[in-house]
Amino acid sequence: MQFEWSEQHEQMREAVERLCARFDLDYWRERDGEGEFPHDFHRAMAEGGWLGIAMPEEFGGSGLGIVEAAILMQAVAQSGAGMSGCSAIHLNIFGPHPIVKHGTDEQRRRMLPELIAGGKKACFAVTEPDSGLNTSSLKTRAEPDGKGGYVVHGQKLWTSTAQVADKMLLIARTTPREQCQRAFDGLMLFYTDFDRRYLTPTEIPKMGRSAVDSNSLFLDGLPVPAEDRIGEEGRGFYYLLDGLNPERILVAAEAVGIGRCALNRATDYARERHVFNRPIGQNQSIQHPLAESWAKLEAAELLVYKAAWMYDRGEACGPQANAAKYLAAEVGHEACERAILTHGGMGYAKEYHVERWLREIWIARIAPVSWQLALSFIAEKELDLPKSY
Repeated sequence: MQFEWSEQHEQMREAVERLCARFDLDYWRERDGEGEFPHDFHRAMAEGGWLGIAMPEEFGGSGLGIVEAAILMQAVAQSGAGMSGCSAIHLNIFGPHPIVKHGTDEQRRRMLPELIAGGKKACFAVTEPDSGLNTSSLKTRAEPDGKGGYVVHGQKLWTSTAQVADKMLLIARTTPREQCQRAFDGLMLFYTDFDRRYLTPTEIPKMGRSAVDSNSLFLDGLPVPAEDRIGEEGRGFYYLLDGLNPERILVAAEAVGIGRCALNRATDYARERHVFNRPIGQNQSIQHPLAESWAKLEAAELLVYKAAWMYDRGEACGPQANAAKYLAAEVGHEACERAILTHGGMGYAKEYHVERWLREIWIARIAPVSWQLALSFIAEKELDLPKSY
C-alpha cells in the first residue's frame, strides 16, 4: 500500500495547473455571465495534448489511464474553472471509449484524431424526456434507409455542447422494445455528423454552468451512413456501459476539485476578514466546519483514486465508482455551501466567485446518475439487498 504520487503524476498536475492559471477566476466569471463557451480554453487544452490523455497513442493520444484522467479533471476543477471548465472537455476524456473498444480500425483512424486535436467538438445524445435514467425505455428510433444506412427520428434532452458541436455520439432504438428478449437489446450506437439541417438544438436556461450549454434536441430525419454505426446492431447499450464507471470516477474527481477550490477560497477569506478586531478564522464556529470539509474531501479523494486504480487494473469497480461519485458530490457540495457561509453576505456576490461553484456542483449530485440510484446500486451489489429498480 502506497499513498504518494509518482513523479510523473506530480509533473502532470503541475503542468495542468500552469495551463489553467492562464484562465483566471475573472475569465470564468465572464464566461458564466455571458453564457459563452470557453473556446480558447478548449483550444489550449487541445494544444497541450490533454484532450487525448486516455486515448491510444497511435491516434495522437497519450495512452494513459483513468487515474491520470482523474488527476487532470480534478486539477481543472480545482483551478476555479469548476464544472464549466470540466464540461468543456469532459466528453473528450471518456466519451470516445466505445469507439476505441468497439469501433473498426477505419473508424478509429477517422474519428479519434480530430477529437484529440481539438479540431472537432462532440456532444453526447442519450437522455430523453420520458426515459431519464431508464435507458431501456428510449424512444428515438433509427430506421433503415434502404441503402445500408439509417434515418433517425426522436428527441433528446440535456445534450451538452450541442450549440457548438460538430459531431454527436448518439444512441437510438433499431428494434422495438417489445420485440427484444432483454430490455436493453435493440439499441444502436452511432458517431456521426451534427447536421443542423436535421437537428434542432434548443438551449435550456438553467441555474449553473452557463458557459457550457445544455439542450433539448429534436432529430427530424437525420441521415446516418452505415460507416458511422459503432459495433453490432442492437448492442449499443452494452457499449455505453464501458464508459459508465470512468464517467462516475471523473465526475467524482471534478467534485473533489471544486470542493477544494471553494474550501481554499473560504480559508483565505477567514484569515483576511476581521470582525471585532480579530480574524473570523479564529472563531471555532468558522474553523470547525472548514476543518470538517477538509477531512471529508480527503476521504472522498482517496475513494476516487481507489476506484480509478481498480478500473485501470481491469478490476470490477462499479460499487467503488458509484460510491466515489456519491461521496465526492455530497462533500464537495457541502464545502461549497460552507464557503458561502464563511463569506457571509459577500458569499452571495459574484465578485467573490464562491456562489458559482455552489450552483455548478449540483451537476455532480444529479448526473450522470442520481445519488439515490448510486446508493441503490451499492445496496444491491455490496449489501446483497433486493434490487429496487
